[in-house]
Amino acid sequence: MNENDLDTAPRPSSTPAPAPPHPARIHLLALNPTDSVTEGFLPAAARLGLAVTLLTDQPEAHERAYARHAARGGRLPAVLDVAACDVRDFREVISRIAAAPDGGRPPRAVFTNSDHLQTQAALAAAYFGLPGKDWRAALRTKNKAELRRALAVAGADTIWSAELGTGDAPSTLAALDAPFPCVVKPREGVASEDVVLVADAAELVRSCDGIRAHRPDAALVIEEYLDGELRTLETLGDGHTLHVLGAFRTDISPPPHFIEERLHLLPHPPPQPHTDQVLSQLRALGVGFGACHTEYVVQGDRARLIEVNYRAIGDQCDLVLAELLGIPLFEHILRTHLGEPLPADLGARTDARVRMEYVMADRPGRLAAAPAASVTERDGVRLDYRPLRGIGEDHPLYRTNRDFLGVLRATGTDQRRIDTAVTEFLAAHRWEIAS
Repeated sequence: MNENDLDTAPRPSSTPAPAPPHPARIHLLALNPTDSVTEGFLPAAARLGLAVTLLTDQPEAHERAYARHAARGGRLPAVLDVAACDVRDFREVISRIAAAPDGGRPPRAVFTNSDHLQTQAALAAAYFGLPGKDWRAALRTKNKAELRRALAVAGADTIWSAELGTGDAPSTLAALDAPFPCVVKPREGVASEDVVLVADAAELVRSCDGIRAHRPDAALVIEEYLDGELRTLETLGDGHTLHVLGAFRTDISPPPHFIEERLHLLPHPPPQPHTDQVLSQLRALGVGFGACHTEYVVQGDRARLIEVNYRAIGDQCDLVLAELLGIPLFEHILRTHLGEPLPADLGARTDARVRMEYVMADRPGRLAAAPAASVTERDGVRLDYRPLRGIGEDHPLYRTNRDFLGVLRATGTDQRRIDTAVTEFLAAHRWEIAS
C-alpha cells in the first residue's frame, strides 16, 4: 500500500525472535468491551504468544464478553487476567502495573484501543520506558479544541472555533459571533454523541443547555460547519514509517445529527491530493505511531479534518479491513507497541471492496423482531450480518451508533454486485420496534 517513509535509515529485521520461556506481558487498558478488543486484539495477542493483563473499570462486563467469545469458539490468550482499575486516572494505571506480580519481569507494552484512554496509556508507557504514542499527540487529538489550535499554529488548516469551558454558562454564547450554521460537540466526545448542527445563537444556547443537562461538567466546542463528502483515512505507523491502509467514504444521516449509516471502501490508491494533505496534517499533530482513524471532509481539492481518532477504526470496520487486506493487522498494531518495526511493504491486497451497512433504530422502544446472525455467499459477494441489539431489549433513541440494531458486512471485488446484494438483504428482512 501507499506509505510515507519518515526515516530512511536501515531498520532491524522484523523476524520474530524465538518464544521466551515466560510469555511477554502486555497491559491493555479498556472501558466497556468492544468487538475490536474481543475479536481483534485479544486473538492477535494469543497468536503472538503474549500474556495479557486487561485493566478496566468494568471487569464483570469483560469477563462475560470473553466467556461468550470463547463459547463461540473464539480464541483468547492462554494467560488473560482481567483486573479492576480506574483506567481514566493515569496514576492508578501506573500504580496497578508497577504493583502487579509477574515474577519480577517488567511489562513489555501498554496499549489501548479506547478513544478515552490514549493519553493515559501513552503516559504509562513513557513512565516504564516502553514504546508508545507521544502523550502530547494523544491529548492533542482527543481534545478537539486543542486539535484546532495545533493545526492553526502549524499553518496546516484553520477553521473558526470557540470553546465553552467546564465552568462557563451556555448563556454566554448568545453574543458569540459565530459563522452559522455551526456545529456543537463535546470537546472530548466520540461517536457523534451530542454532536448537533445549530442554525443561530438561540439554538446554540438551547443545544448547549441540553447537553449540559446530562453532561454537567462537559466542555464543549463550537466550530464552523464543514460541508462536503465525508471520508476517512486509516493509517498504521511505527514512529518511522507510516502506511496508508485504506480509506472509506462515509454516508451520514441528515443534519442536525451526524450518525454513520454506511461506509464504502474507496479504491486503491486513496484519492489525491487529499491523502497527502491528511498525512501532512497528522504529522503536524505528531501522529505516526500505531493505528489512527482520521475523518475529513472533501472541499474541492482540500481535505478539511473533522476529527482524529488515535486508534483503529471501530464498529467492526477494523475486523473487515484486516480480512480484506489479507494482513495480520491487529498483530502489526500490537507489535509496534512491543517496539518491533513494521515491514516496508505490508503485502496488502488492493482489489477487495466492502460496504458496511448499519441498520438503525428510528425511535425509542423495545426490539420486537429482527433477523438472526447469518453468513451467506453468492455471486462473489459475502454477506455477514451480525445483530447488535437483542430481541426484547428496550432502549431510548440515542442519535449515535448506540442506535445500531445490526451491521451488515458485504465484501467482494465488484461494487455493483455488493450494492445489489445489500439492497436485496435489507428488503428481505424486517426490524420492528414496539413502543
